Amino acid sequence: QVQVVESGGGLVQAGGSLRLSCVASGTIFRIKNMGWHRQAPGKQRELVAVITDSGVTHYADSVKGRFTISRDNARNTVSLQMNGLKADDTAVYYCNVANAVLKEYWGQGTQVTVSS
Repeated sequence: QVQVVESGGGLVQAGGSLRLSCVASGTIFRIKNMGWHRQAPGKQRELVAVITDSGVTHYADSVKGRFTISRDNARNTVSLQMNGLKADDTAVYYCNVANAVLKEYWGQGTQVTVSS
């Protein structure tokens, strides 16, 4: 059984920072990609950032220069450092893990609220 658990969400003022963390446990065959998605009220879930097992990263245009994704392959963890937060960043953030055959696993989500 695979578990994906996020932590680190909360309430922050605009311009502030938060760090999200995610750990994947259980039997996962060769984790390939680890990433973060988010879903704001009334909107579709969108990709925020993803990092491959070789360290290649991709960011949504809306977070480039403000967010940084990193991972620890030995510990099956991925983090998202979020700086310069804006009210538009308010959403539930979901951790996503994909294995070598692109089977995906999702966490339950963590709420990030940015007050303006």
